[in-house]
Amino acid sequence: MAGIEDPKLGEECGVFGMYDMDGGDVASSIYYGLFSLQHRGQESCGIAVSRTDGEKRNSQMIKGMGLVNEVFDAEKLEQLHGDIGVGHVRYSTAGASIPENTQPLVLNYIKGTLMVAHNGNLVNAVDLRRELELMGAIFHTSIDSEVIAYLIARERLHVGTVEDAVKLAMQKIRGAYSLVVASPRKMIGARDPFGFHPLCIGKRDNAYFFSSESCALDTVGAEFVRDVAPGEIVTITPQGIQSDRSMASDKCARCIFEYI
Repeated sequence: MAGIEDPKLGEECGVFGMYDMDGGDVASSIYYGLFSLQHRGQESCGIAVSRTDGEKRNSQMIKGMGLVNEVFDAEKLEQLHGDIGVGHVRYSTAGASIPENTQPLVLNYIKGTLMVAHNGNLVNAVDLRRELELMGAIFHTSIDSEVIAYLIARERLHVGTVEDAVKLAMQKIRGAYSLVVASPRKMIGARDPFGFHPLCIGKRDNAYFFSSESCALDTVGAEFVRDVAPGEIVTITPQGIQSDRSMASDKCARCIFEYI
């Protein structure tokens, strides 16, 4: 993920998501997952979590510049209470080493809360950003990840589910990406139609995971289930796992550097 104004593009970040159906706190596992993905990004990192308190859904986030063990300690992890959450480590790129560009992104809007972690680059981010600004969107970062988050939130206003909104957003964006999106009682993982960047699914007891690499699943004691397919949208809820592969392409274009 790189800023849309960067003079060069960084191709690798790491994303990690967890949903504990039994209601346990997920921050510690996300921390260890990000620690295992540290090689994918050393510029900044963050964790966002959410939990239902009666009828209200409360979200919390801590993020900052530096390595995972520099941004987080035991005291900070104890401040994050939630049964669903996403984490991110960012690849260092020129011209974008600022706190405002750290992830995850958390959007609070009329439909609730969205937590978004993104790995990749969009080739049409500038055009989409201008289009959204003309409709009243105010951007707080220079990263294309915020464009994706705003698109999902805007589409959600007109469709019945978050996964439908993710699908509509994917129809508009062009580029290479893997996404983890979390909302109340729902976690979604998606890959671009060409499968440029990896994303896999894991399971531990009654908890589910999305991760850029399976090594992070090993670290948290989770079983590798499978890879998210190119163009696939996987939705995890208490009712089960749903898959939508209607965005898949006939061709794959995987990043060669992911195999190093």
